[in-house]
Amino acid sequence: MGHLKKLRIFLGIFKDRASLIKTTLSTKRRTSSISRTIIRATTHGVSSPPPDRCIVAVLSYGHGTRRKAGACIGALMDRLHGTRNAFVALKCLFTIHNIITRGSFILKDQLSIYPSSGGRNFLNLSMFRDNSNLETWELSSWVRWYAGVLEKNLTVSRVLGSYLCSSKPNKKNDNDIVEKMLASMSSDLLIEMDVLIGFVEEISNTPTSLRLQTNDLVYEIVRLVSEDYRSIQREIFLRVVELGDRITSLSVSELTQLLTDLKRFEDCKERLSLLFLNRKRNDTLWDLVNETKTEILTAVNRKLQDKTMVKKIWKKSNDESTELKQLNRFATSIDGWFGLDRVSLAVSTVR
Repeated sequence: MGHLKKLRIFLGIFKDRASLIKTTLSTKRRTSSISRTIIRATTHGVSSPPPDRCIVAVLSYGHGTRRKAGACIGALMDRLHGTRNAFVALKCLFTIHNIITRGSFILKDQLSIYPSSGGRNFLNLSMFRDNSNLETWELSSWVRWYAGVLEKNLTVSRVLGSYLCSSKPNKKNDNDIVEKMLASMSSDLLIEMDVLIGFVEEISNTPTSLRLQTNDLVYEIVRLVSEDYRSIQREIFLRVVELGDRITSLSVSELTQLLTDLKRFEDCKERLSLLFLNRKRNDTLWDLVNETKTEILTAVNRKLQDKTMVKKIWKKSNDESTELKQLNRFATSIDGWFGLDRVSLAVSTVR
């Protein structure tokens, strides 16, 4: 088995060097240099993350023209979709993640374009398999999970209107978010909550082979995802506070939706603890979630009781109205009957 692994590493190095030679001899000089940068950041066979200098080299293409940034994303996606090697795929995804968290706006913009609009960010790795050996087979599950997490990251960014990890947490940023939420409709905040918790669910659906966190590349990937999760916690916390202040003005259906979202969030708690080894517990957030759930249940019961009372009053009012109508019809018929008698009596008296 050791000889096969060494042979695989040797073949990977050979493939990387062959790809570098191919790009060097390419007549397309502008894109060949970009391709070489991508290859150096996503080499075969090494279980350590790409050196930071290689990531910085990729990010540098975001400080030029939009055309160059687009070529960088195109080369990266070609590398990702053209490989069957789990290490190469993970390093491509790791590079994409760094573009999301550290890249310039132009580079992020090229990454976040919808595929239907001509973009190439659709990762589509749900069927990825590297059956070379047991290690790469297990790593394949991490490739699929990581791709799903990054796709959710981009989805959340589109819904929120800003990149999730574009800025470090500070009081000014939180104040800006709060001001934006104060001007938002409750329905919009509920949509954002649903998307954020969907992201948490995607993160919590980790591969069963958690032992691979001892792998340097997987460990660094989990560290980056944990930073995303910290940002998500902040976003969820601020929205739970704001929606909690609006509980009395929310409808029963809106309260039910919020309660469902909070329960979905709680269902992820145990799996998140296993993934991050309790490093991102944030007990304040979980306490707030429990308190808000209790307030929601109280508000829903009160609204349902009020609704039942209104129905009873309405039914009683309708019953009384029906009785009055019947009495009016009866009185009218009586008056008509007596009126006819008086007329006939007067005629007979005259005669």
